[in-house]
Order: sequence, then C-alpha cells, then structure tokens
Amino acid sequence: MKRIAIYHLETLLWIARLGTFRAAAERLNTTQPAISARVREIEEQLGIAIFRREGRNMVLTARGRRLVKECEPLWAGFEKALLTASGFEGATGTVRIGSGEIAAASCLPGFVHAVERDLPGVTLEIELDLTARMLTQVLGGTIDMALLAGPVASPGIRTAEIGSVGLVWVASRATAEAGGFAQSLPVWSIPSHSPLHGVMLETLALNALTPRSISTCNNVRTLIEIIGGGGGAAVLPEPMVRALLECGTLAEILPRPTRTIRFEAAIRATESDPVVLELFRRAGELRMDGS
Repeated sequence: MKRIAIYHLETLLWIARLGTFRAAAERLNTTQPAISARVREIEEQLGIAIFRREGRNMVLTARGRRLVKECEPLWAGFEKALLTASGFEGATGTVRIGSGEIAAASCLPGFVHAVERDLPGVTLEIELDLTARMLTQVLGGTIDMALLAGPVASPGIRTAEIGSVGLVWVASRATAEAGGFAQSLPVWSIPSHSPLHGVMLETLALNALTPRSISTCNNVRTLIEIIGGGGGAAVLPEPMVRALLECGTLAEILPRPTRTIRFEAAIRATESDPVVLELFRRAGELRMDGS
C-alpha cells in the first residue's frame, strides 16, 4: 500500500484544477514550497512523474491525467459523505464568489448572512466585477461561483436562474421638469458587454431618440450619482433607484423597457467540491428583488 495521505490527493486535485502550485497553495492556505514537497512525495511513492512544467504552468503528464481522473470522484465522494453526515455543519474552507453590482445590492447580503449562520466554518471571499470577466474567472477556477447577468451560454458552465430585475429610464427631477428627451441629453450606461447597455440601445432606437452622447461607467452607483446630479439620463435597475424615485430625487422620463435583466448563479460544469455545490444549491433558491 503506497503511503499517500488524503492531503496529498487534495493537493494534486487543486493543482490540476488551478494550473499552478502557487494558486493551489493559496487555495489550501499553505506555501508554495509545501505544495512542491507534497508533489515530490506523491511522485516518489508512486514512482512516476505527475506534472511537467510548461512556462509558468504545471501540466499533467498522461499518467497524471489518469490519476486525477480516477481520484477526483473518489475525493468528491469522500468529502460529500463526511459533510452530509454532519448536515454540512462541519464544512470548512474558503469559497470565492464573484457578483455583479446589481446582484450584490439585491440578494447577496441575505445569502451571506444565511451562510454565516448555517456554515460558520466556511469563509467567503467576495469580489464585484462585470459578467464577462466573471465567466472567465469561473472557467479558469480563480473564483468558485458567480452571481451574474444572463442568460449564460457556455458548455463549461452550469447555471441556476435566480430571477430578473426590471429597468427604468431616469434623470434628475430638474432634468425631467425641463423636458427630458425633448432637449438634447447625454446618456450614461454600463459598458457595451453588459446586457444593460443593449437595453439602452434598443429603447433609444424604439423611441427614435438620438442622444447628445453615450458615455459609460462600470459602476452602477456612480452612474446613479451622475444622473442624480443632472448629468443626463440612464436606464438603471429599478430596485437600485426605487428610493430615489419615491423621494423625488430622480424621475422616470421614458416608458419602462419591456425587457428585464435575468440573473443566474454559475459554477463550472465539472465542479465537484461539495461545499461549492452546497452554496450553489442555496444560491439557486435566491430571488432577485423585483423578480
């Protein structure tokens, strides 16, 4: 019987997923030299080369690929059995979550509070970003799950719908009272790779409007401040401007778009970590404000 410990298999699988010893070390909260030592121990025990270096990345050899393929379901089953037996109360580890700004302002806080309550051993690392970058990060393994604007179509991604958000065309109260689009207004939007940008262009065309200019900003809250200060008009998520509409700081200046923005939770299609899968299951029960 080869003297291979459980942590050796965990190390092997994370290097295979993330591509570098450094990334695996960060994931496992250890050092790169410790990861290298574990790999040497595995290779010495088995008498084979598992990785070969290609540039900065460590690439699995043919035997290494076979070993990972056979060990991954065993490792996932072992982890799942232990966590299921404890009702996930003993779950530990760090899960990296990417979120769009709209989801972060809507359903993410409640999700975080529930995880902290039910899975106190799980640490969350949350970063806000745009959908296109988050998809790349999920596929590359640098984040485990993303809450993003959809629909997402990728063979490497598994998704669960979490609702949709309605949109409104708004400007400052003063801009609206001055005639809104009866005057030449600048329009502000999230950049072109966002679904929000597409809705903006569609509704301008539908209403035969030619804005003075179209400027972009990748932060919705900053857009709200710009518009509230009289900087023009924008199509924005209704839940994020609801309070400002109710108090009169902002006003609607066009009919509401019929198209809404759909949101999804996304993980890798091959994801096997039981903690990530449990959080994905929980994320699938979320509902966006306004859906």
